[in-house]
Amino acid sequence: MTRGMRRPDFAQLGPPALDARDLLFLFEHFPVPGVDAVEAARRIHDHWNTLDSLLESDYVFEAICDRSVMWLEVSPKLFFNVLLRRALKGRRHSVERNTIQYLANLLGVFTRTDRMYRVQGDEQQTFQYLVDLVAEAAQSGPERLFVVHSHIGNYALVTSGLFAPWIEHRHRYHHRPVNIEYYCKMGSSYYFTASRHHLADEFGLRAVFRDLADRFEYYRGGLERLGERYLKQAA
Repeated sequence: MTRGMRRPDFAQLGPPALDARDLLFLFEHFPVPGVDAVEAARRIHDHWNTLDSLLESDYVFEAICDRSVMWLEVSPKLFFNVLLRRALKGRRHSVERNTIQYLANLLGVFTRTDRMYRVQGDEQQTFQYLVDLVAEAAQSGPERLFVVHSHIGNYALVTSGLFAPWIEHRHRYHHRPVNIEYYCKMGSSYYFTASRHHLADEFGLRAVFRDLADRFEYYRGGLERLGERYLKQAA
């Protein structure tokens, strides 16, 4: 890995690093009686395929959507991991599973105050417009360029997914020049550009960023469904 370049907070892949609270939640709601939740939670890290199946299961989804526990007993990472799978229907291949892990982590990161508007979490400067991020990229060094390009893709995807009605309302009734198509073109283009950077390889993001670039509308639509079906319910 490049010396001095630590892994950005958005660049998390692999099996979800769920904390003990999340793992206990999965097994405390297990539909088969007699399961030792503490022991099962301790051993699940050695069985990634089992954990992946649990995250796709109906009982976990129903427990997550229970208004009495929503946002209280689980982390944002588990919350979004489960709901993204419902919003993105289809047979999973390995790249899509990694992309879902990436997006679940990203959404969890973006729940922190103003993080969505910062290129990295420890920065003070904020950007609320894609055009300003493009200008920032134009004056960035090689490593900074990768992070800015990645953030443009992330920002475009989350904004056009979770806030699609707001974008279209502003475009239609307030004569704003940008619409959903603009965000899709920008997001897809910058994910593709970021995928070609050597840091994408070093952080294991090349395939995920290419997937997001090639199927931007698929993931954007999934985020829009997630927002409409589940986040409004959680509000």
